[in-house]
Amino acid sequence: MKPLLLVTAAIEAGAGLALLGVPSRFAQLLFAAPLEGAIALTVARVGGMGLLTLAAAAWFASPDSQSRAARGLASAMVLYNFGAALILGVAGLTLPSAGVLLWPVVLLHVGMAIWCVAQLLRG
Repeated sequence: MKPLLLVTAAIEAGAGLALLGVPSRFAQLLFAAPLEGAIALTVARVGGMGLLTLAAAAWFASPDSQSRAARGLASAMVLYNFGAALILGVAGLTLPSAGVLLWPVVLLHVGMAIWCVAQLLRG
């Protein structure tokens, strides 16, 4: 499970930093439209902080990847990844446009969710 936790840490840290630093550009890449207004930028940055928190949890859990805490984190990541894939996928199907990264990110979340499930079943 250690590789899963380290990959999760890297992916979510990158996404979290992007949402904190350049939230409108990140939205442009996902949805082909920038974020508008202070409220949208604030919500995006809070989401970015949440992703950084997930990255930190995965990073710190990786040395003891067979612990109950690491398995709990992987279980939570199943829900997060499937949920993110569903929300982004629905947005891609219902919004007027999709950015260049939307569908790759949807597939990435599906793949990560499947990897989490596989690791949980294996352990």
